Amino acid sequence: MAVPGGSIPSFGAIRYKSSGAPSHPKAASAVGVRKYSNQGCILYLVLLHQSPQSATPNAQCCQYTLAGLSNHQTTWRQPRKLPEAMSPHAVPMTDSEERPTPVQEAFTGFAANALDESHFPAFENRSHLRYTPEEEVHDLVCVGFGPASLAIATALHDAVDGTDPSLDLPNLQRQPPKVVFLEKQSGFAWHAGMLLPGARMQITFMKDMATLRNPRSEFTFINYLHQKDRLIEFTNLNTFLPQRIEYEDYMRWCASWFEEVVQYGQEVVKVMPEKSASGNGEIKTFVVTSRNLQTGQIESRRTKHVVIAAGGRPNLPPPFPSDHPRVIHSSKFRYISSEILTDHQKPYSVAVVGSGQSAAEIFDFLHTHYPNARTRLLIKQGALRPSDDSPFVNEIFNPSRVDSTFHRDPTLRTTAIADDKATNYGVVRLPLLEHMYETLYLQRITHGNTPAAEKTWPHAILPYRLVTAVHDSAVIPSGVGLTIHDRSPLYLSDTPKAAERTETLDVDAVFVATGYRRDLHETLLADSRHLMPGGDVEDARWSVQRDYRVKFADKAVGADAGVWLQGCNEQTHGLSDTLLSILANRGGDMVNAIFGGKGKGGCEERGGLEARE
Repeated sequence: MAVPGGSIPSFGAIRYKSSGAPSHPKAASAVGVRKYSNQGCILYLVLLHQSPQSATPNAQCCQYTLAGLSNHQTTWRQPRKLPEAMSPHAVPMTDSEERPTPVQEAFTGFAANALDESHFPAFENRSHLRYTPEEEVHDLVCVGFGPASLAIATALHDAVDGTDPSLDLPNLQRQPPKVVFLEKQSGFAWHAGMLLPGARMQITFMKDMATLRNPRSEFTFINYLHQKDRLIEFTNLNTFLPQRIEYEDYMRWCASWFEEVVQYGQEVVKVMPEKSASGNGEIKTFVVTSRNLQTGQIESRRTKHVVIAAGGRPNLPPPFPSDHPRVIHSSKFRYISSEILTDHQKPYSVAVVGSGQSAAEIFDFLHTHYPNARTRLLIKQGALRPSDDSPFVNEIFNPSRVDSTFHRDPTLRTTAIADDKATNYGVVRLPLLEHMYETLYLQRITHGNTPAAEKTWPHAILPYRLVTAVHDSAVIPSGVGLTIHDRSPLYLSDTPKAAERTETLDVDAVFVATGYRRDLHETLLADSRHLMPGGDVEDARWSVQRDYRVKFADKAVGADAGVWLQGCNEQTHGLSDTLLSILANRGGDMVNAIFGGKGKGGCEERGGLEARE
């Protein structure tokens, strides 16, 4: 833990009091503060490092001070003898006993050695969750540490803190769970390959990691701005849609609280049940196997509960090869584009494939930063379409809609999800569409307004195009050749009986914005298929209950064990499943379901466990 320098700091309404030993004003510095609530009062354990005058400059001892704080007064009390395990240098205070006060009496019977430091916050941003050795049985292992797992982490922190009424979990307040998050990336990152200048969020910042679940949480976007000393200036922007680079920084800030329980550079390769020694044969624990990407070492962790929140994998549909250095998925655009397109003034030829927000942002970025390039946006439809984010439609992303979606007739559910896809899939925010149209319109002025001149425009959208083959370019060294099925004559030709045609486009690079696959859990759980109902059927897929818990065969897994899936349940839980919109509430639901709060075992109050099938 970092030790703040200088004199003993002030922390809110708490005063720090060192022991009676003489010292220089700056000889004592606060290392941490821990908090415990009881009967409306709060007990603070303040850890001080002190260098006595008589000691050498390097000699230090630790002293612990307990403080009881009520809403009306602050009093100090002498602690009981602290266990040696708390510090090898722990010494009792020398202050004389004080007469008990009502605040002190509130903690009668409260043993200091019952306190664990993980119950309490520290001065710096540090969660209540603590590191668990790899060999110990964990309460929870989360596969992945993206926004979904981050929402679970913040909910766990608030549950241990006892500040969220929706997370009434005294068991966690008494003893924080043994948790670890295993993340493949070397550090926290959220769509880092698409953090383009000026790109804005598509949802309000109010749908952050905590606000809709607990507006008083430390993890709200508002508190982030306050901690970064930008709150006032942000209000002057008069917007609910921050730039994407700021929102990613917000999530990095949240993630920094949990560094003690996150293992980066860990690629999970398998989640399998551990054979039970109990008489009934129910699975009590799972083994999560991961590969350390730095050392190549294989690691295993035993746990009662597993959450698989691995996010999406880039989707490169046929005919796009996954190993061509000049065929790049949009998720890597920011990294790879600067390596391939090194000269911003060079007349590169570039193709972008896709009709959604990412494709539009890449196309616009290329126009802005490579003014001499020749860019072509290939779309299957006749035009780019705006996303529907009107207030009434946005209600489909309300947390309560997950219940109605889950319990809906499956045929009706599929139809409803398809009807609502214009909110998120293959659509672009209207301000960007208008900006792109204006950009193309200006070319009519500078390059000509005839059909012949239009073919010479540096930037163009080609509708009704479908790439049918990808090969090495015979024209551009190291480039890519695209064979394209052109259906535009059927829709746009002014001559009768116009026919489809095939065309070839040679480019320096092609950027493919075709979304993500969310099926990694099928690979990770391959060794558990014998526990799946109907798992012997080749095409069978894992299904989940309302609380996202995987459905295993009856009595195959114990009640206090299980696997939960996040971000891959759109077909049963609705369009919000892969989005940020409900993460705050869902994180709380997950904590309750796993650790015994309201809805433990699955939302009985909301109409049962099983989706209609």
